[in-house]
Amino acid sequence: MIDKRTLEVVLADQQEELAARSMDVLCSRKEEEWIDLQSTQVQVVIGVRRSGKSTLCYQALHHSGGKFAYVNFDDERLANLQVSQLNDVLEVLYIVYGDFDYLFLDEVQNIPGWHLFVNRLLRKKMHIVITGSNAKLLSGELATHLSGRNREITLFPFSFGEYCEMRRVDVQSRTTKSEAFRRAAFDDYLKQGGFPEMLTIGRNEQYVQHLLDNILKRDIEQRYKIVYKAAFEKLAQHLLNIVPTIVSVSDLCKVFGFKSVHTVKNYIDYLKQAYMLIGIQKYSPKSKLRVGAEKLYPMDVAMMDRRENAFAGENLGHRLEVVVLLHLLRRSKMKGYDVYFLNERGGECDFLVCDGNTVKQAIQVSYDIAAEKNRKREIKGLLLAARLTHCSDLLLLTDHEYEDVEEQGHAVHIRPVYDWCLKG
Repeated sequence: MIDKRTLEVVLADQQEELAARSMDVLCSRKEEEWIDLQSTQVQVVIGVRRSGKSTLCYQALHHSGGKFAYVNFDDERLANLQVSQLNDVLEVLYIVYGDFDYLFLDEVQNIPGWHLFVNRLLRKKMHIVITGSNAKLLSGELATHLSGRNREITLFPFSFGEYCEMRRVDVQSRTTKSEAFRRAAFDDYLKQGGFPEMLTIGRNEQYVQHLLDNILKRDIEQRYKIVYKAAFEKLAQHLLNIVPTIVSVSDLCKVFGFKSVHTVKNYIDYLKQAYMLIGIQKYSPKSKLRVGAEKLYPMDVAMMDRRENAFAGENLGHRLEVVVLLHLLRRSKMKGYDVYFLNERGGECDFLVCDGNTVKQAIQVSYDIAAEKNRKREIKGLLLAARLTHCSDLLLLTDHEYEDVEEQGHAVHIRPVYDWCLKG
């Protein structure tokens, strides 16, 4: 139990830390528009640790001009806080902040039973914004206990456009100099990734490793009471070494000596819930085939090699594919689209963007198509997608090529990824 005097010290310290953010140079993010502070629903921002969830919520609340109170449950001084003390937290918030219009609860899933407290405040018509780093603990409990009275916003690490804004890179000018600077910025982004703090700290060699340790040990092992921690961590590191990849659970079971495929499935699910990995399903009109095959990706390209014993090369083709998927997912969330991969005997296509059962766009990703063999393979995948899905919008994304071609009666647009990321 934590006494009220200690709570007052902690929350006053957190108020001071939050006030210091007003001096920071912050990036404008599209997701801020999705936070509806006038709604009677809880505004829920979820995503991987260090993706900027707290900053996004702070910006939305700050720009609203309304008074808000803040508590960060990821503070180690609140580690022993019980759900029965959340009313004490509310009382102390009124002492520290006075009256307020909005309540901002950061990493609220750290308190078991938090949803009961939030539900009670909703009945009192309080406007609430919360963040969390675990999809199941947050979304599952919200769906179960709040009966749809929540609006969910998923936040990814920085897009390339946001990366350019923070690096003061001009994305509008079409001069040779500006184009060269954008190309150079994208080369850096492709290797460094989009975690916001990595742009502001000097030596960041250990940043991703510390982040992954937090996710594995705090967000997963402690919460799910993982018994075989070493084996679980080796599996997680192995998956980050081989992504993007179509997962074979039975093969992983054999490699790591797990007794049950259900254990492996659970472990992968935990990694996805904590936003270390993202999975997309195979495209098929049959639900059974969609559910049965999944391709895994990391949440950010930094996770692919900025780890201890990663033993990774540049893998520019795979990194480019990850950047494209993350950008597609950002766009798809805005429009309510789904993203699948196509894998048939006749070939493969990296991504199909679907509105319901209609394929809006087929996309192939290849770092370099200078070799005729590579070019033919990628276009063949797009033509296969066009034939199977009747999609006419065919896009081949590369590192630098820009061209429009016609193949077998189909128009194929070839674009550089850095330019595509900045255009819509």
